[in-house]
Amino acid sequence: MTGDNGLGIHVHVAPMRPVPDPDAQEAGIRPMWSPCSSTLITSETEALLVDTLITYDQVDALADWIKGFGKRLVGVLLTHGHSDHWIGLSRLQQHFPGLRGLAAKDVLTRARYEAADLGYYWRGVFGDQIPTDPALPELLEADTISLDGHPLRVIDIGQGDTENSTILHMPQIDAVVAGDVCYNQVHMMTAWTGDAARQAWIANLDAIAALNPGIVVSGHKRVDASDSPDTIEQSKQYLRDFSRVASEQDTAEGIVAEMLKLHGDRDNPYTLWLSARRVAGNRS
Repeated sequence: MTGDNGLGIHVHVAPMRPVPDPDAQEAGIRPMWSPCSSTLITSETEALLVDTLITYDQVDALADWIKGFGKRLVGVLLTHGHSDHWIGLSRLQQHFPGLRGLAAKDVLTRARYEAADLGYYWRGVFGDQIPTDPALPELLEADTISLDGHPLRVIDIGQGDTENSTILHMPQIDAVVAGDVCYNQVHMMTAWTGDAARQAWIANLDAIAALNPGIVVSGHKRVDASDSPDTIEQSKQYLRDFSRVASEQDTAEGIVAEMLKLHGDRDNPYTLWLSARRVAGNRS
């Protein structure tokens, strides 16, 4: 979509892909990585990407898509430090030499933390499809990024599925790129949150709603799902339901079963299973 003012927003989604997890398979859960989005903001001659994808093949397809717009890519804003949103930067730089990754202070700190220990988890999941020595973003000190003179607001919003998240607000086109603060028809990763963190997460969804956006792009969204602001309230309800169900059920299996009754139409129950196991395990 491109507005009358020259700003446009375009979303590329990499679909779910299988990942290795024998424990999930034994439990009857199909282990999949959730669909991931990258968002391209375009102006008259320039473009800004929000979040990278993960594997070489995903990033190659993303780069081809970006090139089709014919704009000068000025940077990549990273919404948070989870590696599935920034580890593709190295590969993107091969397609766009000199490309800068940009991250707020706390996002950069988390990215550095994850980069220091990729071998155990991320390489275990994605093998040789991710770099062994990934490029890290640079520190973004400003709270705006300019595209052909159009200011784009970078908001340090805080708790999403990790404790330090940023969003990109473009009031000129009534749009927010929400990263993993908002989810769209995909089970939400609540594994690293307790009750207080989920309440803070809900408050941050309220803060996004207060911007009155007409477009909300989630970091994990079903392929071809519309970027509707309805996903804000849907995400809040999921978090409320998860907190209630987790307090009522003693086992991961019980949490999964009850949540699927309420949100069984969402993609990737594996994420729910991982979250339920961690919550139940923390109580034992």
